[in-house]
Amino acid sequence: MALKVYADRMSQPSRAVIIFCKLNGIDFEEVKIDLSKRQHLNPEFQEINPLSKVPALVDGRFKLFESHAILIYLASVFPGVADHWYPADPSKRAKVHSVLDWHHSNLRSGAASYVLNTTLAPALGLPLNPAAAAEAKKILISSLEKLESVWLKGSGRFLLGSPQPSIADLSLACEVMQLELLNEKDREPIDACTPKRVLTWLDDAKIAMAPHFIEVHSILYKVKQKLRMHGEMAASTKGAALRSKI
Repeated sequence: MALKVYADRMSQPSRAVIIFCKLNGIDFEEVKIDLSKRQHLNPEFQEINPLSKVPALVDGRFKLFESHAILIYLASVFPGVADHWYPADPSKRAKVHSVLDWHHSNLRSGAASYVLNTTLAPALGLPLNPAAAAEAKKILISSLEKLESVWLKGSGRFLLGSPQPSIADLSLACEVMQLELLNEKDREPIDACTPKRVLTWLDDAKIAMAPHFIEVHSILYKVKQKLRMHGEMAASTKGAALRSKI
């Protein structure tokens, strides 16, 4: 039975798992769970992940959710995965875990909340929340600074001073890429505070994980275009309504 990955490419962790499988030649079936259509709340999917989140994995009778756990499982179980993704050396492996643990409560907390509350919320049937966006922006900027000063410390091009990417690089790079959805107004203050070393690292990650990194992230640019068109149409409709009252 083929490995199944339940995912929505709009989800940063989903993209990380899909890219990892593609980069390492892991045969899998991608099963789309459309978050905008609330398919993650379907009883059938909740049997796989009772937390109703993507990604999730089914390998035979084995079910697993939480993206970091899935990446670790894939790197550990499937033959042919290069050691740099999830090092066999216990000390190097522990360092990778330290980045992954930091990710969820820092970079992910800031980036995901900022994009949601400035951009994506209406598409998911939620209101924009300027107060939450402002708080998330602080966490995001602080996290990008820590990414440079702590995790990119060293001579290597990648996290932890490594010459090659690990699953931590993949997971964090997918997180940062979510910022591509932002409009210029919301993106500008983030770009102004993003260290150059972080931008170089992201470029190196794109090259090291080509062509799959760019291909899987192409959905972001398509959605950004749709959001822009929707915003322009809404503004035009509002303007016409105001003129009709004059």
